[in-house]
Amino acid sequence: MPTTNKSFAARAMAAVLGLSLAPLVHAMSAGDVERLGKDLTPNGAERAGNKDGAIPEWTGGLTKPPAEWKPEAGYIDPFQDEKPLFTINSQNLDKYKDKVSPGMQALLRKYPNLSMPVYPSHRTFANPQSVYDATKAQAGKVTLKGLTISNYALPGTPFPVPTNGVEAVYNHLTRFFGSYSKCGDWLPVRPNGEYYRVGFCEDFVQGQNFDQRQPNHVFSFYGGYDAPATLQGTIYLVHDPIDYSVAGRQAWIYNAGQRRVRRAPDLAYDAATDGDEGMRGTDDYWGFNGAMDRYEWKLVGKREMYIPYNGYKAEDKKLKYKDMVDKGSLRSDLLRYELHRVWEVDATLKPGTSHVYAKRTLFIDEDSHLVVLTDAYDSRGNLWRTHELTLIQAYDAQVMFQSHWILHDLISGSYFVEALQNERKEPIVWNQPKKWADFQVDAIRRRGTR
Repeated sequence: MPTTNKSFAARAMAAVLGLSLAPLVHAMSAGDVERLGKDLTPNGAERAGNKDGAIPEWTGGLTKPPAEWKPEAGYIDPFQDEKPLFTINSQNLDKYKDKVSPGMQALLRKYPNLSMPVYPSHRTFANPQSVYDATKAQAGKVTLKGLTISNYALPGTPFPVPTNGVEAVYNHLTRFFGSYSKCGDWLPVRPNGEYYRVGFCEDFVQGQNFDQRQPNHVFSFYGGYDAPATLQGTIYLVHDPIDYSVAGRQAWIYNAGQRRVRRAPDLAYDAATDGDEGMRGTDDYWGFNGAMDRYEWKLVGKREMYIPYNGYKAEDKKLKYKDMVDKGSLRSDLLRYELHRVWEVDATLKPGTSHVYAKRTLFIDEDSHLVVLTDAYDSRGNLWRTHELTLIQAYDAQVMFQSHWILHDLISGSYFVEALQNERKEPIVWNQPKKWADFQVDAIRRRGTR
């Protein structure tokens, strides 16, 4: 959906006067505000299903865990008795390719052993009513001028019906999770199938969950390695703004060997971090995070696609990593794809700026506003990496999140799996209140010297 253009006469007058045209101010229309909770879901998606019923109506999502469920069991599959409707592979890809991302098409063509099992679609997304209320209360008041967002406060979705690429990305960056604490595993997998385990524990807290709310603050984050031994004791602390045009990311790192904290200004954009074999840039996390200023963002539109969704099967605590890894990706029979509507957003690198990705495309789930797939292109225009971020609903917390992520290097044949919890005993802890004092530089020093 293109943004509204000024009239030709206004442009001509500005050119004559040598003036630069200021970016237009966007806000949600009054008509769309009235639709929230009616023909639109409280989060802005189309409530109705599609014409043939393959995408069902949204009826409130998945809000209760299975009977006798316990958090330490992990997120067990509420759809475990379902069988695939069909499977997409390299032989029949042409039949379905209009609903398969370019990156997934390239992956299937490169690895004949891989496939996409397609299951019945379930619109499981749900948030607490308080988040829906906050979205409705702010709808139409939040404005966007260029990259600058105004009149927005967490929680809530700032632009439930996005009209440009920046709005769609802001929805992703501010989607509700409250807070979460978890430990998970990364697997850098080489083309020959060899891998090793990197353990990473993280504590993410959105601004509204702190005892002291800070202006222009979207989240703070602690992250540290617990494996391998060479990385143990390295701790990151990050404070991220809502609006990067007002203030930038603040980041620090504690080095266990040096026993000191230093600023980490390079913890942004395409900088690699320890333990990812150079396969993931900092802003690849969550499919995209951080500042938007190096790209021009275009909302291509909404489309139906087969995306990784309700992927509870791969969360099974009985699975061992050695049995999950396959050539090119995790085993296809452990994965699940469903037909859903997504927003497609193109990001093109601005002249005079630098990034390893000259172009990237984000596919954002309509219901949750979460990035679910990305395609990244190099400076020669070649499709380089594709990123799958499987969505599941945390039915105990009313939060949809990206359960495990697979970043495929289509050129080298390596891939990087992130956020696995199969061999972890600790459950994810959601939406706890936190103290702002515990997310300061002195606190990272205390954590590092325990």
